[in-house]
Amino acid sequence: MNKTICELFAGVGGFRLGFERADSGWKTTWFSQWEPGARTQWANQCYVQHFGDSPDINGEFHTCEDISTVDKNAIPDHTLLVGGFPCQDYSVAQSLSSSKGIEGKKGVLWWQIRDTIEAKRPAFCIFENVDRLLKSPAKQRGRDFGIILSCLNTLGYSAEWRVINAAEYGAAQRRRRVFIFAYRNDTVYADSVKEMDELSLINSDGFMAKSFPIEQVENCFEGTLMNDLLEMTDKFSFDFKSAGLMRNGKIYTNNVVPVMETPILLGDILQSNVDESFYITNEKMSKWTYLKGAKKINRVSKTGHEYVFSEGPIAFPDSWDKPGRTMLTSESTLNRSTHVVSDPGTGRLRTLTPIEAERLQGFDDDWTNSGMPNRMRFFCMGNALVVPMITRMAKVLDKIIDKEQ
Repeated sequence: MNKTICELFAGVGGFRLGFERADSGWKTTWFSQWEPGARTQWANQCYVQHFGDSPDINGEFHTCEDISTVDKNAIPDHTLLVGGFPCQDYSVAQSLSSSKGIEGKKGVLWWQIRDTIEAKRPAFCIFENVDRLLKSPAKQRGRDFGIILSCLNTLGYSAEWRVINAAEYGAAQRRRRVFIFAYRNDTVYADSVKEMDELSLINSDGFMAKSFPIEQVENCFEGTLMNDLLEMTDKFSFDFKSAGLMRNGKIYTNNVVPVMETPILLGDILQSNVDESFYITNEKMSKWTYLKGAKKINRVSKTGHEYVFSEGPIAFPDSWDKPGRTMLTSESTLNRSTHVVSDPGTGRLRTLTPIEAERLQGFDDDWTNSGMPNRMRFFCMGNALVVPMITRMAKVLDKIIDKEQ
């Protein structure tokens, strides 16, 4: 089986970089990166600058177009489909115009993944999403993730998932994301694990447990997917835990504790004596202090209900002896979530540099220095994934692929 990858919603290439760092022969046959409404496609340009563009099987280039307009059958064959996609509303509705009788909401990117799987039938998939995917929507907890698992089940796949805090596995950022590993049920790998009990797969023998070791759990909660996506939309809810697996429509899940590894600390990635533009001015110091501090604010809801909004303080400045907090796309702007550090050289307070943002995500220095403005470099890093987590999974998948030959 060839070590070939298709990367959807590729950003600046975190999945591809992670697999290439495994240095085991992975090749990307096609990718897609398009930012809706953006006048300049900065992420796509950065990706192409590092890796080059990718033609489809007809020799045409459609990597910087709306994925919903791309002919999925024209995507080159691949063994592994990867992608980081946003947490959206995955509910479906009845549609007379749809050959399948159902349709997802327009613009919801999961359906483009589903259509790609259906067209190309990759042996394996790895997807990344925010951890709240397991609990959404708030009024029907677990429905959206259940719909994703139901789609995979219908297409003939089993799946594992884990919520990973990257800092707990040696990275420089306390970034929590859910990773989903799906495998086609006719693979050698599927056959090798079909007789293993669910608890052993969660604890030690499954893909996620081998990629990210955990303390052993003694039991798991069980559930069953519904057969129909419309029924899933209307009725399904489930309390998905931080780890689990789905096979043959059955759910097995529990919360797990990681076997902790020593993280990279924020102080380890800082530059010294940076450009003056990153330092906080005296004029803005009071605003920063207010945003970072604890506060209670009287508010009125849309229905007229009065309530008190409160939030605790955030370390100001951020501590050098801890990993960084989760970086958002708004990093470096004047807001509560932006990191503020004491510069190692000057001792003055400042925001992060683009290189430090890249280090938080495990990219090479100046990875996004491809002509895009600094604000877009931070935006792209806030959208990215932690590259070393991908390399860990690549090394486990290498052993699986070797047995598929």
